[in-house]
Amino acid sequence: MITKKRKIANAKVDSNKAYSLKEASSLVKELNTTKFDSSVDLHIKLGVDPKKADQAIRGTVSLPHGTGRTKKVLVLCTPDKEEAAKAAGADFVGLDEFIKKIEGGWTDVDVIIATPAVMPKIGKLGKVLGPRNLMPNPKTGTVTNDVAAAVTEVKGGKIAFKVDKVGIIHASVGRVSFSADKIAENSQELINALVRLKPSSSKGTYLRGVSMASTMSPGILIDTKSVQN
Repeated sequence: MITKKRKIANAKVDSNKAYSLKEASSLVKELNTTKFDSSVDLHIKLGVDPKKADQAIRGTVSLPHGTGRTKKVLVLCTPDKEEAAKAAGADFVGLDEFIKKIEGGWTDVDVIIATPAVMPKIGKLGKVLGPRNLMPNPKTGTVTNDVAAAVTEVKGGKIAFKVDKVGIIHASVGRVSFSADKIAENSQELINALVRLKPSSSKGTYLRGVSMASTMSPGILIDTKSVQN
């Protein structure tokens, strides 16, 4: 059943129109019907085949205005790295005790960072962490000896993205409390990062579709020409 608020929000969006990124970033704020500070998300359809290893797009990007949400970070490392991780703002730091907790089903974190030396111990956690996109990976900068820098980047607005099995990237680019300019700038930064990662084997149109939506709001179709510099 569609609520009265949702009907009003739906009426504000022209489903036959592709909006500019700037227009969409303003409109998404108007469409919010929640009482909380909703997430603003981009959904980007890419012209790739995720089944091919070189087209399974994944990476990270530092959003200029952050995500509006402080991420909980766990650092798995040897004792000599613990103080640096804590000083950088990691919420949880350790190794064996957290491995046991994760084996028991605990995953109350947003990002896990690990040093290369401890990865052999963490490999067995793949069944728990993999489906939740929490497994540390060198490609996303979450396997590193410089744990302090990695924690600082995540806390400062660095996000990881990964194409799903049908070729779509889903990522949060802010909150509805952000100004339209900040939403647009964060969105453009993510799109720029994806364009830089375009595989040479990808043929035809790469950016096939972009839409923006806040939690429980209708999607806004974005004109792909407005986001390509």
